Amino acid sequence: MFSIHCPYCKEPRDQNEFSPAGEAFIARPENPEALSDEEWADYVFYRTNLKGDHWEQWVHTSGCRKYFLVKRSTISHEVIEVATFEEIDSENAS
Repeated sequence: MFSIHCPYCKEPRDQNEFSPAGEAFIARPENPEALSDEEWADYVFYRTNLKGDHWEQWVHTSGCRKYFLVKRSTISHEVIEVATFEEIDSENAS
């Protein structure tokens, strides 16, 4: 178990108060109606599932109920960075 510092509540809270909401920075197709079934399945279901540090979306389900970003290690589960969507975008996420 680990803690996450909610960027809106401004305090660390137990992981059980949050829910993961998937990989961050996945661009929605501009014209989903034009996609083949395979392309749509790729967008909806398939993720990179990288080993190491990556950005995820989380929601504070037992608190402020807001979505935010967490950079986390999938190896150690260490929370490296927490940010709002306004603070970090896909271009400057590293």
